[in-house]
Amino acid sequence: MREVRTLTITHALDAVALEAAIARLGWRVSVTNQAAEHLPVRQLVLAYREEYLVARSLGRLKGQPLSLTPLSVERDDHATGLIRLLAIGLRVLTLLEFVVRSRLMQERERLAGLYAGNPKRATAQPTTERLLEACRGITLTISSEPHQTRRHLTTLSALQQRILALLEFTPTISTKLCGDSSQPP
Repeated sequence: MREVRTLTITHALDAVALEAAIARLGWRVSVTNQAAEHLPVRQLVLAYREEYLVARSLGRLKGQPLSLTPLSVERDDHATGLIRLLAIGLRVLTLLEFVVRSRLMQERERLAGLYAGNPKRATAQPTTERLLEACRGITLTISSEPHQTRRHLTTLSALQQRILALLEFTPTISTKLCGDSSQPP
């Protein structure tokens, strides 16, 4: 059995609707409770662009560096505990990012060296993920012998030392992990 069908499609352009849609492109409605004399349009737009985006933080829970998916726990209390633990991790990531960005803003500086393949590229708004990536090569080696334990910590790069300074950690925080870190085990 063979069946043959013919379809005909017609279209029409609604010029008025098209013009209305084009007129709205690129426009965004912003609302504030501030009077216009206290917050001019230019400042409003700049404040909006700098706003903290909750969706970005929640995205961290869905992917890297905190991964809530795929969630494979069998008990509800385990799932609740995992989500609470990840929420604490999210708060730590957010706080770390906030502190570094605030310090860079106060000092009117930008941080360079966070972008692989482009070491001179600088930013005043580094993400926590990039800050942690810059610390990826840090290694603490512990060698236990019968009467002695030796520790060696990788020497921190200038960028890693700068990140610690932005977080207001003392320069000796890393060397306190091991007293003899200048000599490998």
